[in-house]
Amino acid sequence: MLSHPRILIAEDESGIADTLQYVLRTDGFVPVWCATAEEAIAQFAAQPPALAILDVGLPDMNGFELFKRLQALNREQGGAEVPMLFLTARSDEIDRVVGLELGADDYVAKPFSPRELVARVRTILRRSGRGNGLPTASPAPVTPVAPVTPTAPAGGLSPSPFALDVERMQIRYYGRLLELSRYEYGLLRLLVQRPGRVFTRDELLELVWDDASESFDRTVDAHVKTLRAKLRAIAPEVEAIRTLRGTGYALNEELPSRL
Repeated sequence: MLSHPRILIAEDESGIADTLQYVLRTDGFVPVWCATAEEAIAQFAAQPPALAILDVGLPDMNGFELFKRLQALNREQGGAEVPMLFLTARSDEIDRVVGLELGADDYVAKPFSPRELVARVRTILRRSGRGNGLPTASPAPVTPVAPVTPTAPAGGLSPSPFALDVERMQIRYYGRLLELSRYEYGLLRLLVQRPGRVFTRDELLELVWDDASESFDRTVDAHVKTLRAKLRAIAPEVEAIRTLRGTGYALNEELPSRL
């Protein structure tokens, strides 16, 4: 018989923890609540969960530091990587950005919908393959293309500042290698392949995310935000990704070929 996935919860507010435990247990998961980071580390070391939900504002340790500690512990144990989801305050947008940059799988802002949170947990577990008894979603692939290097496009336009290496899953911007998460890479790859083409949020979810039906528009927006920050770190004056309000995103076709 398949065991129910264990979900580690690091949350110091008992009311929120009670709600999390109730909705997860109702949906067939086994929640393990820890009110402190140290307790979460001990539980994780004793038995790694299928997924961890971490509050950013824990009393004894910053949630981001706990994330790093659990990742290190995971590596020491040599097991499969445990996916993690952050709980953040709705006003703290920077926390969400930092969490995604660290490599978290997703975030949920407080106050949150319990059903939405369970849907996100299920989506992450399907992607990671750690959800015993859950159906495994097949990745929705981006259309494959050959590796691309910067070349002068037709019509006399300047060469692209992006160099895409599909085999290595790497993208260079003005000659510098970008450190990208899985979904940041998928998003930027799609935009780079079709400069000027406007992709709606629904299209980006369908083409980049594993399970578009259980992902959310604001997940796309958050990943675009982290992408822009990484691009601006290299070229602060260049606006590489355009936002079309109410529609979606496109790669700017008129980027300078060099800085």
